[in-house]
Amino acid sequence: MGGMGFLSLWTSHHRDRDGPDEIDFSDEEIDSGNALARLNDRALQNARSLLNQDTQPGPVFNSSCQGDNVLMRKEWRSLAEEDRLSFIGAVQCMMRAPPLSDRKRVPMAKSLYDDFVAVHYTNFQTTHMTASFFAWHRYYLVTFEQKLRTQCGYKGALPYWEWGLDVDDPAASPLFDGSATSLGSDGAAIPHDGLRLRQSFSQNLIVLPPGTGGGCIKTGPFANMTVHIGPANLPQYGTEQPFSVANPLLDVPRCLKRDLNKYVASSYTSFRNSTSLILLQKNIQEFTTLLQGDDRFYSNTLGVQGGSFIFGGDPGADGRIAPGDPAFWVHQAQVDRLYWIWQNQDFENRQGVFGTVTFQDNPRSQNGTVEDFVDIAPLNTPVKVKDLINTVAGTPLCYMYQ
Repeated sequence: MGGMGFLSLWTSHHRDRDGPDEIDFSDEEIDSGNALARLNDRALQNARSLLNQDTQPGPVFNSSCQGDNVLMRKEWRSLAEEDRLSFIGAVQCMMRAPPLSDRKRVPMAKSLYDDFVAVHYTNFQTTHMTASFFAWHRYYLVTFEQKLRTQCGYKGALPYWEWGLDVDDPAASPLFDGSATSLGSDGAAIPHDGLRLRQSFSQNLIVLPPGTGGGCIKTGPFANMTVHIGPANLPQYGTEQPFSVANPLLDVPRCLKRDLNKYVASSYTSFRNSTSLILLQKNIQEFTTLLQGDDRFYSNTLGVQGGSFIFGGDPGADGRIAPGDPAFWVHQAQVDRLYWIWQNQDFENRQGVFGTVTFQDNPRSQNGTVEDFVDIAPLNTPVKVKDLINTVAGTPLCYMYQ
């Protein structure tokens, strides 16, 4: 990738008029983030053209999504200080709100926030490296966004984290600088040997050098946060053997830990990583398998989804319970944003799914389809995958990215 002079995108900006347009990006445009910003602009323009257009292909549109009520998701540092504080306050409110879960089934659920972590844990094997990955997480995120607004008075949209802006120094990011308007700092520095991650299908070993933390986060709004669920599959420093408690749904109270890692940021979530993912993957199979680092197709990569290892720690490095770290939400919103940008370069041809209904088809299972249901009970009612393809098609989705 490093020697690439430009990347080209062929897309039908105005399909019914002039045919495909070619966009060439220089190395400088790609590595600076300018190319990704332009792709976002194009996606935004194309998404707006889909708004309430019943003649467009795909899922049925409804009048619940209008131009005046579309939520516009923005990058964290573009939010005003009062909006960041409002988001932080709403997340803290979720951590105080009573849970919806059956306490006999999920005794660790102390709050509505814990419910979200538990739902991610219990559905992990059927929602990662499966056909429903994007749809399930899209519904999961929009439900979290709705609860912030309806339960905790938040007025804005779910923010996202543009990883490419922080590859040189994650600790200096306004997300992790430990200020009152951040999501908390790095963890206390604990010398360690880094992580050794054995890939599930190929058995290839990915070695991550140590980050700059490892201990409990030191400052910021979530410095005194208590994590309850898990560990479920938590990588351990210096060994390939992850750690799990006997029943991750029992209450195991502990501090929130982070281990900010520049190597992960620069290796997996640079502007070049994100931009080439969008430009070079022409179908959903290529896009979803590379984004997730599915080692049945791509070896020795975490994909941009592995950007959660930028903050790592506990629970962030444990994919099953990663939503326990508030940073998960802005990270996963960025994943959804890349999918949204990719979709809206050629929406007519990017409404499908790829994969089966089990993690890496283990155990063997049927292919997933857009007629499958996404279920995140007790957080929301089931909906079909096809109703989660277009973010401006109306209930349950009505948002775009800026």
